[in-house]
Amino acid sequence: MTTIRFFAAARAAVGIDETTVDAATLDGALRAVDAEDALRWEALQERCSYLVDGISTRDRSTPLDGVALVDVMPPFAGG
Repeated sequence: MTTIRFFAAARAAVGIDETTVDAATLDGALRAVDAEDALRWEALQERCSYLVDGISTRDRSTPLDGVALVDVMPPFAGG
């Protein structure tokens, strides 16, 4: 199981701070999220970067085998 934490606009779209999923890849984990605003969440995923156990990636095919934590980082103002 992998914990996914949501920040800023991602948290607003999903409606929760974190959830736990069982998925083989980052893409599978993101698709498993039951968002309050599904259309916003789907559009936002393309602009986010992800920290997979502290390592930054945008590759949604990243395997999650043995991964404990994924942070969803939307673009922030000024960066």
